Amino acid sequence: MLGQEGVVVSWTIVRVPPTGFSSVAPYPVVIVDLVGGGRITAQLVDWSNDDLVVGASVQVVLRRTSEPTDEGIIPYGIKVKPI
Repeated sequence: MLGQEGVVVSWTIVRVPPTGFSSVAPYPVVIVDLVGGGRITAQLVDWSNDDLVVGASVQVVLRRTSEPTDEGIIPYGIKVKPI
């Protein structure tokens, strides 16, 4: 899935985040139709206000999802960035 491109079909700003995500709030979450089929919901990273539009092109990337655990494990997951 990494590197796939898609188009934003909807977005929102999370202002009151769940536990473990307060350091990145507020942050956008987008619904993306992927080129070739499929739809994902993901956090948008490396963004500006101009990127928050329906129809914006994005690419799937791997990024840290939350703060490291007490054991030092850094959790990673899929997010999207504007292209």
